[in-house]
Amino acid sequence: MEQEKVHGSEELRAEAASYRCSACHGDEDWGLGHPIRGRAKSRSLSAAPAVASTREFRRTRSLHGPCPVTTFGPKACVLQNPQTIMHIQDPASQRLTWSKSPKSVLVIKKIRDASLLQPFKELCVYLMEENNMIVYVEKKVLEDPAIVSDDRFGPVKRKFCTFREDYDDISNQIDLIVCLGGDGTLLYASSLFQGSVPPVMAFHLGSLGFLTPFNFENFQSQVTQVIQGNAAVVLRSRLKVRVVKELRGKKVAVPNGISENGVLAAALDAEVLNEVVIDRGPSSYLSNVDVYLDGHLITTVQGDACPAGVIVSTPTGSTAYAAAAGASMIHPNVPAIMITPICPHSLSFRPIVVPAGVELKIMLSPEARNTVWVSFDGRKRQEVRHGDSISITTSRYPLPSICVRDPVSDWFESLAQCLHWNVRKKQAHFPEDEEDADEEAGAGRAGS
Repeated sequence: MEQEKVHGSEELRAEAASYRCSACHGDEDWGLGHPIRGRAKSRSLSAAPAVASTREFRRTRSLHGPCPVTTFGPKACVLQNPQTIMHIQDPASQRLTWSKSPKSVLVIKKIRDASLLQPFKELCVYLMEENNMIVYVEKKVLEDPAIVSDDRFGPVKRKFCTFREDYDDISNQIDLIVCLGGDGTLLYASSLFQGSVPPVMAFHLGSLGFLTPFNFENFQSQVTQVIQGNAAVVLRSRLKVRVVKELRGKKVAVPNGISENGVLAAALDAEVLNEVVIDRGPSSYLSNVDVYLDGHLITTVQGDACPAGVIVSTPTGSTAYAAAAGASMIHPNVPAIMITPICPHSLSFRPIVVPAGVELKIMLSPEARNTVWVSFDGRKRQEVRHGDSISITTSRYPLPSICVRDPVSDWFESLAQCLHWNVRKKQAHFPEDEEDADEEAGAGRAGS
């Protein structure tokens, strides 16, 4: 292959800078500012220079993948991979901005919670009348009897744009998302967007609120600040999941059918914010699944007890089911995927953390006596049989969650307030007279 220019040249540095800007996939979609955005618009990924064949490289579609050009000293560098489209970002530099003022907002309210009706009404009136915004809500939200019977809310209700989950695609119509409720509302918002996700502002009106940092008391000033584009944001990586199932029995027409190893199969794709859980379901046998990483078998998961299986989670999901299963808690800015066993049969099987962007594949072991079940952020639970496969990697599309202060402060505040991390009774100190006596005794010994 023809050799390209030396990495240290000025021309290559310019190429790399433009390529890195192209790597910031989705900036125009959800408004993350970038100092060299203008240059990136005229470039494509194929324009990035390459110094050697990249055929053997695993593709890295990670939000936090390595920079396309990384130098070490005057002569050493990392071999470039054109498939790398993201790069590490300094959390302190992640600020929300808008190329144009946001006009449409999706309001997600926790269903079947009467305490949220008044905050929901106040927020919608403020967004429509004070900010002249178009408000989208799920159709079943407006079917709540308390909203239907409220005549004073009628003029506002008639202005709503409604949608139905799994029927209407609103992904290209929303500029901002506002969640009212607990962490479940944020997970639900994530599930509605299988591609680029608009910025999410989450108000804590639920039971836990680890992912919802805003309090509703001063919502007007906080919403105004976000609309004006003055807020920090944390990019919560998601998992891109594909479940491929062999079609057994009679041949049927499958809209998204694919050929997997020459066998007709059906595929299900999902974007997951917290975790993918594979468990043994109602069976009484041990769970037995093989885990591959970038095509290599790394382990076989054998689990005992009822929920036995394995959790594959994002850093955001590390503080959810994974933490309950004994895993470490990872800050959302850490580029990682966590693999956590559930009730492992081997006591030496501990949770591990692998780099973001690797490709995991999970299948039933050939000797497995039973099937397993998989769920995505606790939703769409389904059975996985012999011959089926679950592929997992880091998604190209993170969820930009707006911060109250900054990504680090908000995270530790949530650890303290929601999980009571490292909360314990303080050790009692010595009385002052005993401290003085100890000091005098020490001085006497020193003088002698």
